[in-house]
Amino acid sequence: MLYSVRGKLIYAQPKVAVIECGGVGFRCQITMTTARRLPALGAEAMLYTIMNVREDAIELFGFAEQSELECFKQLTAVTGVGPKAGLAILSELSPEKVALAAASGDYKALTRAQGVGPKLAQRIVLELKDKFGALAPSGGSEAPAGAGVPSAAGNAAQAVSALAVLGFTPGEAAAAVGKLDGSLPVETLVRDALKSLAKKG
Repeated sequence: MLYSVRGKLIYAQPKVAVIECGGVGFRCQITMTTARRLPALGAEAMLYTIMNVREDAIELFGFAEQSELECFKQLTAVTGVGPKAGLAILSELSPEKVALAAASGDYKALTRAQGVGPKLAQRIVLELKDKFGALAPSGGSEAPAGAGVPSAAGNAAQAVSALAVLGFTPGEAAAAVGKLDGSLPVETLVRDALKSLAKKG
């Protein structure tokens, strides 16, 4: 399996990038998020990749960030979610927002993606939340106004849960979040924790 491709970017469209490595052009299907991060044609580019082998086709999917790749894997592991839906979701939402939607049960956020209806969005949230439900803060969503410390603890717990949705172990997620200010917004905690986890990797 190809872990990544690095080489000259010879073709780029909103949904496709071709990277030439050693004289071979690798055609990768990409998200809009990755498309926006690509360099100019002719420059060196690197994408994290995953290959999908079907009876009638072999497809390569490429992502600018490892967190996007991990989120794609989690999404396509859900019943009824194929690569096309996974790309559509990640073109509309960042991995952090997908993880937070799953951790908090906000299926409506996923319906913003093209081709993702309420039923599929609910299934995604249900399967991912069930998978990591033990990590989610008790009581679910938001802490009561004025509850400073519980709110900070709740934000940290939601961030840990969201990182688990992205494929990190509870220990890795808790260690990364534990180094941050728990009063920060959940999405900021997830983003900063991802940065520190990427450095360790």
